[in-house]
Amino acid sequence: MTFATPLLAGIAAAVAIPTLLILYFLKLRRRDLEISSTLLWKKAIEDMQANAPFQRLRKNILLFLQLLALAAALFALAQPESERTASVGNRHVILIDRSASMSALDGSESGETRLDEAKRRAMEQVENFEAAGVFSSGGAADEAMVIAFDRTAEVVQRFTPDKALLRQAIESVEPTDVPGEIGEAFRLAQAHRPKELRTNDSGGRAEAATTEQVQGLVGGPPQTFHLFTDGRFADPEQFNPRSDDSVIYHRVGRDESANVAITGLRAERAYDAPENLSVFVALQNSAPSVWPVEVELLIDGAPVAIQQTRLPAADADRAVIDTDGEASSSEGGARPVATTAQPGTGGVVFELSRPQRAEVSVRVRTPPGFLDAPIDSLALDDRGALVVPPAEQTALAVVTPGNAFLIDVLGALPLAALDDYTPAEWDALRDETKERYDVVLLDRVLPGDIPEGRGLPAGRWLALGAIPVGPEALSFDGEGGVTSFLDWRRDHPVLRPLTLAGVEIGELLRVSIPENSLASVIADTTRGPGIIEINAPDYRAIVVAFNPGLSTWPIDVSFLVFLAYAIDDLGSAGERLGTAISQRLSPGDILVDRLPTGSTGARVELPSGERRDLAPAPDGRISFGPLKQAGVYEVSWTGEGTTSDEIDGSSVTRRYAVNLLDPGESDIAPLSSEQLAGRVFAEQVREAQAASVARYWPWLLLGALGLMLLEWYVYNRKVQL
Repeated sequence: MTFATPLLAGIAAAVAIPTLLILYFLKLRRRDLEISSTLLWKKAIEDMQANAPFQRLRKNILLFLQLLALAAALFALAQPESERTASVGNRHVILIDRSASMSALDGSESGETRLDEAKRRAMEQVENFEAAGVFSSGGAADEAMVIAFDRTAEVVQRFTPDKALLRQAIESVEPTDVPGEIGEAFRLAQAHRPKELRTNDSGGRAEAATTEQVQGLVGGPPQTFHLFTDGRFADPEQFNPRSDDSVIYHRVGRDESANVAITGLRAERAYDAPENLSVFVALQNSAPSVWPVEVELLIDGAPVAIQQTRLPAADADRAVIDTDGEASSSEGGARPVATTAQPGTGGVVFELSRPQRAEVSVRVRTPPGFLDAPIDSLALDDRGALVVPPAEQTALAVVTPGNAFLIDVLGALPLAALDDYTPAEWDALRDETKERYDVVLLDRVLPGDIPEGRGLPAGRWLALGAIPVGPEALSFDGEGGVTSFLDWRRDHPVLRPLTLAGVEIGELLRVSIPENSLASVIADTTRGPGIIEINAPDYRAIVVAFNPGLSTWPIDVSFLVFLAYAIDDLGSAGERLGTAISQRLSPGDILVDRLPTGSTGARVELPSGERRDLAPAPDGRISFGPLKQAGVYEVSWTGEGTTSDEIDGSSVTRRYAVNLLDPGESDIAPLSSEQLAGRVFAEQVREAQAASVARYWPWLLLGALGLMLLEWYVYNRKVQL
């Protein structure tokens, strides 16, 4: 605490305090007055008598109260004040990260989660907000809103000055298993920013406008964003506040925290022997030391195998980012605002024979006996699951105007059936005949029974040189000329084993992806998308945007490998044509599937055991989400099932595995700063804060007034006695 005018208060004290005391030593001069008795006057005047100038003071409540009142007034004259950290402006947006990494148990020394620590700090921040009152700056209270976010976001509390409501909203935020993204939260905050009406008068000055004069809406007053997180967003460029807004980055988590995680999980059946199943597990170590781990494989909940491995330490070579957001080496002299370390990676492979359907799960842990092993701070990513359909070879139909070379190439693959049709023959087939095929390959043609605007009918399709057009599919923009592959997704199960470099394309079909399309590009050429994947609710397709016959691809071994992996991926991705499509689901996704027609009593059971009713559409389509938890979801209904479903009489159950498998989210080391939209926000940025001065003199004056009133009351009571 400091005093603004201590000298003035000292001078006043040197004069006022002795003066008050002297008043109690003064001998009063009274005029004589004859009365009948002094009995009733004795107590009334005994406190005002002084028989000698310097006699010892007697205990006197009035003197005590007067001294207290005088002391309060003198302290008020000295103007005591103190500084506290408060945010610039009086409109605050509290953004609380509830993503998967915020469940790490390093929020505090007592083992609280990061989310618990973030909520505690957020409530402390609320307490620092200025409340409305006579002595508040500007006479207005600070207002705040609370937004909880992961990949999605929700407003937990709208703008309010009520601290009790804000504390209640913060306390209600629950953790999720969803990876963290900041874009949706920022857009939500912007949507709730108040707008001001502005127009221009003849002099060009902006002024408040009536409805008839409005020429546009402009943003409201500046806001202060309080970001409670451990950083590492997948979309930092989406957070772009105005230049007059303030951002305070409240970092949670500890630098020394370590984590071992499952970051990849897939199962594959051998082409020539589908009963042979391989389970691949990718692992990550964010600790600065080697981490011995054991990985356990379970089939339908029963342990079947354990493997041990040692994960290398995280790379200690760290990068730094200067205040301009440019990376540089630590020797270059840039101020170290953000640091990162590359986690160590490894993995194991399990080989087993399992021809029937299986629920495969894996879990990773530190083997007993390794006392020096790091402590795993996040348990969420130590488990993973897969739902593996039974071993069945794929039945393939080829719709082509004539391509003997393609039929010969496909004949080398281990297929359950390979039948080719002309476009007219395919369109003439009955629906039950078409449903015998797992995958349909379209060679430069499209089926004639495409629903209007849908792209393709229900099923699984591999299209070569044929572009499905529609709002949820693609737009055809004409021919694009000669080109070659530029890049492709090496983590995609179809393209993972391929090398497309050197493939020359004679005539590209130029396509674009509509805004609401369900398509994504998995291979790019120098002139646009080359291979596209479409995941619609009732069909899945891989589209090659050129005719392979007009390229060098057929003479490259990668063409046969592509066909084999694409057909296998499409064929094993779900059930027979017209039924469910298995999805690679992550927390934050929406589960979309299609149940057999006539299914009733559909409901979903969450990994937590909670059950929710589902209402299938007339065509059997269901939708549930976004999925907040990782684990296995069970959808059950009464009706028909498929070979991959668990059927018990008329009761059918279908399972879906939802896994985090996010290397960025599992790298839990908190960032000392966060770079968002090209701006670097360090932890507790000083420029985004102001020294809020708490002044106590008004309260001291009120206290002095209260003491004087009390003294007056006591005095009158004594006089009346």
